[in-house]
Amino acid sequence: MSADEKLIKIFEYALNQEQTGRSFFEVSVQRLGIGAAVSAFKQLIKEEENHIKFINAILQDLRQGRDVEAESLKAVKIEPTNFFDDRASSEFLQQCLEGSMVPDVTVFNTAWLIEKDLSEFYENMAAQTDGKAKEALMMLSRWEKGHEAFFKTYRDKLSEAYSRMPWGG
Repeated sequence: MSADEKLIKIFEYALNQEQTGRSFFEVSVQRLGIGAAVSAFKQLIKEEENHIKFINAILQDLRQGRDVEAESLKAVKIEPTNFFDDRASSEFLQQCLEGSMVPDVTVFNTAWLIEKDLSEFYENMAAQTDGKAKEALMMLSRWEKGHEAFFKTYRDKLSEAYSRMPWGG
């Protein structure tokens, strides 16, 4: 397999994973039904759509025999994932706890695992490439690490809160 074919396979896999993640988040929006959670997940879906567009642009270049374009990378800005300010964060946790006796921990744990797996994949693939492809993979890894941190924080806080609840009435 040539280096170009390998890069195409890497980015095709990445595209598939991003689409799977987006689908999970879309289903989760309907499942959670909490205002703040819905808002955060909708924002995350938009970010995942940007990842998909970014990867599609890279694949288009690679499939046409071109290198990953520096201009495409420069056009993309990585902004810190900040779905909530401190007050909204506190309100969000409270809504999760009041809104359901069925732990939303599962949703956050699954989302965390999706983002963690992707960030590690991008980082590992970046270590095996060079040039603009490596730069693109590192950008994707940083994006996913931001999402990973978000979900881990809420997963941990919800797990702790649910473990202290007086179960059984």
